[in-house]
Amino acid sequence: MVSAGAGASRIGDGRNRAGRNVGEQTVGAVRRTAPARTVAAGRPVDRRGAPSVGRIVTLFIGQSHGFIRLANRREVFFHRSDVCEGASFNEFAVDDTVTFELLEDPVSGPRALRVKRQPPRR
Repeated sequence: MVSAGAGASRIGDGRNRAGRNVGEQTVGAVRRTAPARTVAAGRPVDRRGAPSVGRIVTLFIGQSHGFIRLANRREVFFHRSDVCEGASFNEFAVDDTVTFELLEDPVSGPRALRVKRQPPRR
């Protein structure tokens, strides 16, 4: 018969072998719990940001992302998956003016959502 020590984990108690709650991670001296996923009617919650306009300054076609510069010289990241439906990432070029929704993510920083090319002015 094997006895469980003081640091042993019981099955189903929500702790791993180190005695930490499952889903927690220690960052420096701060312990953070993994955020719960929010689901509405079986679908993930749709993220929204503030409507914005900017100009593409960098494109990494092979890596599927780029950066948009706002009027205040701030740069915002966008990914191929952030391009508005009906537009193609490969059709974008440096210096294109684009419209998008600016999402201020506290973890990864600013990100552009629903990016689309702004029609040229006449």
